[in-house]
Amino acid sequence: MEKNVEISMLNQIYGKLLTTKQYEIIDDYYNNDLSLSEIAENNKITRQAVRDILKKGERKLFEYEEKLCFMKRMLNQEKKISRVLAELTKIQRNDSDKEIANILENIKKDLNALV
Repeated sequence: MEKNVEISMLNQIYGKLLTTKQYEIIDDYYNNDLSLSEIAENNKITRQAVRDILKKGERKLFEYEEKLCFMKRMLNQEKKISRVLAELTKIQRNDSDKEIANILENIKKDLNALV
């Protein structure tokens, strides 16, 4: 996974555990696509201070993920759900019983709501 996407996802999951300033700067940099200079100007701090806050916040996000593994579990769960959906689709195509087809369709809808 690309680092920018990973940090953005980690910030969504663990961002509230960071300081408000760290959360906002990471959000501005990775989600709002602002440059270090733009963030520095908006927050009336130096570009170096923005970089330091970013790096410290990123380290914390990776530490939280290393200890708690929420993102890893979420991604694994999504993969498993996708595999189950693919298998249900195979069964649905090969079975001609309408009642079973309806049950499988309802299961697929429920699983899709989880993803």
